[in-house]
Amino acid sequence: MKALIFAAGLGERMRPLTETTPKPLLQAGGKPLIVWHLEKLAALGIRDVVINTSWLAEQFPRTLGDGAHWGLRIAYSYEGGTPLETGGGMLHALPLLGAEPFLLVNGDIWTDFDFATLPLSPPGLAHLVMVDSPGYATQGDFALDENGLVRSEGARMLTYSGIGIYRPELLAGWRGTIDPTAEAQQTPPRFKLAPLLRAAMKDGSISGEHHRGAWTDVGTPERLRQLDASLAMHGENTSSRQ
Repeated sequence: MKALIFAAGLGERMRPLTETTPKPLLQAGGKPLIVWHLEKLAALGIRDVVINTSWLAEQFPRTLGDGAHWGLRIAYSYEGGTPLETGGGMLHALPLLGAEPFLLVNGDIWTDFDFATLPLSPPGLAHLVMVDSPGYATQGDFALDENGLVRSEGARMLTYSGIGIYRPELLAGWRGTIDPTAEAQQTPPRFKLAPLLRAAMKDGSISGEHHRGAWTDVGTPERLRQLDASLAMHGENTSSRQ
């Protein structure tokens, strides 16, 4: 199995920190956020990792190299000066990922979730890891039903953690699902992944699970400071829940 790390965002809410450093390369607990993921992926036995880049893209190979330090082979999917959003970024990276299911993780989160528990071959088009909605979020993203399927709506809304197993087939026929905006028609296309997930949910093609452990969306300088302080206090296996 290969892995894709989303790292192309502009990190606008993290300014001024991200004016000179891409968000996934900001440090918490003595190492860049993205390195926590690389270490876990290597421990899982994954060898091929694709990292999508845009903002300050040159800093990723400069910092991470080719991945040999972790026993990995890193390939970079450069999207140009403007990130292609989650859907466009995934589509752009598919030639590097191949035809098999792959593990996806957002480069700007920290979690104690065990990647080894993810299904290597999801029953549908994707398997998403969900978490309780953090206090700063007014509403969740999706719901889990009693059969472990992810739905667009439900009695208890959860937040998508930025971790999942995806089949490339999720992107098949994406043009028929995405609104034909100017950005979606550009080359390469720029569009979000959520509409494709919601469309697949209608057919029961998205499974999921609820992670109740530590998870932080490192979206602001304050959350980064809180995470760093927590890791310093408790060690690398725990984090304060944001």
